[in-house]
Amino acid sequence: GGAGRRRCTGRPGRRPRGRRADAPAERPGRGRLLPDSRTRRLERRLGVPWADGPAGRCAAGTRRLPPTGIEALLAEEGIAGEFVPAEHGGRLVRADLLARVLRPVFRHDAALGRDLTSLLAAGAVWAAGDPWQRHDVARLLLTGGRIAVVHRGPVRAGAPPHGEITARRVPGGYRLDGRAPATGGALPAGLHLVHARTGAPDGPGGHSVLLVDPAGRNAGTIRRLPGARGDALEFRDRFVPRGALVGREGDGVVLALRALQVEHAVLCAGLTAAGDTALHHAVRTATDGSPGRIAPRRHRPLAGVFADLLACRAVTTAALRALSLLPSAAHLLAAAVRYVVPGLLRPGLEELVTVLGAHAHGADGPGHGAPGGLMRALSAAESGHAGAAACRSVLVAHLRALAERSWFTEPEPPPALFAPGAGLPPLDHTALAVAGGGDFMAACLVGCARRLAAPGAAGGRTAVLAELLVAELRALATRCRRLPAAAPAPAALVLADRYGLLVCAAAVLRAREAQDGAGPFPADPAWAELALSRIGERLGLPVPGPPDDVRERLVEELLHRHRDGGGLPDAAATAP
Repeated sequence: GGAGRRRCTGRPGRRPRGRRADAPAERPGRGRLLPDSRTRRLERRLGVPWADGPAGRCAAGTRRLPPTGIEALLAEEGIAGEFVPAEHGGRLVRADLLARVLRPVFRHDAALGRDLTSLLAAGAVWAAGDPWQRHDVARLLLTGGRIAVVHRGPVRAGAPPHGEITARRVPGGYRLDGRAPATGGALPAGLHLVHARTGAPDGPGGHSVLLVDPAGRNAGTIRRLPGARGDALEFRDRFVPRGALVGREGDGVVLALRALQVEHAVLCAGLTAAGDTALHHAVRTATDGSPGRIAPRRHRPLAGVFADLLACRAVTTAALRALSLLPSAAHLLAAAVRYVVPGLLRPGLEELVTVLGAHAHGADGPGHGAPGGLMRALSAAESGHAGAAACRSVLVAHLRALAERSWFTEPEPPPALFAPGAGLPPLDHTALAVAGGGDFMAACLVGCARRLAAPGAAGGRTAVLAELLVAELRALATRCRRLPAAAPAPAALVLADRYGLLVCAAAVLRAREAQDGAGPFPADPAWAELALSRIGERLGLPVPGPPDDVRERLVEELLHRHRDGGGLPDAAATAP
């Protein structure tokens, strides 16, 4: 009820006079804290994830649902305010700063962090909502409410979606019918962001977004349907007013793609942070009984997973910053990140099992079992309406055009994309594009290789690896130009896999190059050499094995962080 809901319920009311004026005030003190201060505050309140504390067994990965205590703590901290743009009274300024604040949450429980990212679906409202809708969503989130996102179920070839809402136009609004999966943490929610079919099932403008108030006194019903794989919502002849439409009719796919760019990048940054916790458990297990020393047989898996995490952080940081700096071209990188990061983390977790042994899935003490919990979160991240397969399809659709018009011709992005501490414009959801923009990451790969091979550059082994990767990009371009333009062949899926790994390699090279020397480890070529070697091995390239001192350098850094910091507070020091 109230003026903030009249637009969604259809009750008449006075329109808000301005965005900021109508946004509810932040709780005293918290809104003035800078992102790093808010991160430290959450870390203090949550405690160390591998020790006894508020996280309890959640950190151990032994519960599929987050403990009520952590949810209450996050609600008390007003965590939902992180998803509301500052101009509407919240704390969201840039996606990379949001990911930094959420890092402690993911470190404690990847599943809880993944639930939080569903709030990013409200980006459809920030992108195209009218002042009333933005007011409704901001007020709800800033006062502790929740939003449920109702989306289409999985689509299988030759079959209709497994769950879909239809919106039939009637005088004054729409009638909603059908059932579909809902995300957004615990339900019921204060508002439903419904992706509904309003046109032909296969048409480009067949779906729209509607902001629905479940408490509105309108005809028809909305029913929650709990399920083993998540909740669903069922609508039966539910009337919603015309003002519930977000943007224009038929904009559903475009709005979803805009919002998902931010969600993809933030989620993958969070999963990387959760991998950080799993790596810490492995380091602690490896040093049990021998403080300050790790058996040589464990150097390979620990150093390898550490390098993978650094690669994941480099590419997710690039995607997060591109959303502000290059909003017209960030969509392709966001899709690549969403596809490649879970694929890098999963085999790394399997490697950690060799170190953890029986502790990998057990619950016999604080910190044990974190890889099991993250593995479940990765499985969830790889499936669903916006999972890895959907993102690979996005890459496949662009491969031929990129090979013909972008690779080896496009200029590199501005240095601020990778420069630690460089300022960026605020995130603007309305500026996010869903097509076009070229491929600035391929340009990074080519440019870094050229500079490493220049006379006097002392590129060493990194230069050799970079040249191998550029040669792979050339071979990939040749194969992609042969793809059919109308319906890409199944072979294109393999090409998309290779492209995603090259994007990750480009981020590693550029992140390493951009280091300003503030810390000795980020500027050390060892981590980049090992990360690039592992990417090259996944591509099947003739990569020479890294020298022993490369792995030893990474193991030394792991021990240093374990000994001095009580953990791995920032597994990827390459992040700005």
